[in-house]
Amino acid sequence: MPSILWLPTGASPKPWPEGYEWRMHLTVRHLFFLCLGATPAAAQATLPEAAERAKQAWLTHDPQALVGQSSNLVLQIPGADPSSPLGRAQAVELVRRYLRPVEERGLDVTVIREVEPGKGFVELTRRYVVAGTTELRRETLFLGFRLQSGRWLLAELRSAP
Repeated sequence: MPSILWLPTGASPKPWPEGYEWRMHLTVRHLFFLCLGATPAAAQATLPEAAERAKQAWLTHDPQALVGQSSNLVLQIPGADPSSPLGRAQAVELVRRYLRPVEERGLDVTVIREVEPGKGFVELTRRYVVAGTTELRRETLFLGFRLQSGRWLLAELRSAP
């Protein structure tokens, strides 16, 4: 693994102090964020960026990434009671169960719209098959976002056939 040796100006490379070399190890993750000049939170600064992150999370079946830092979420998907907002952990688990038995075939962002300041709407068109079958199914996903502290957080997830 590459490393950089930090030495005082004009010093020769030698152990410092007592045989210990001061080194900074750069991992792939560090290099990635150094090259981008961004942090993960900055990746959701715009609604289109939040839509793309949600799309990628859905395609990889990563409900934690989909829910993100949202403290609560309204879910209207099969297997979830749409009557009240759910806490983050419960929402993650229900989305995980919903995604488990399917294989994604395609997911397109069809609408991105800020409906009013601080409130955004994203529509995704999903194509998938249930595991063990070959029938291609279609579904429309509606995602509601709220802007909090400069980040778009998922507040609502609804599905329609």
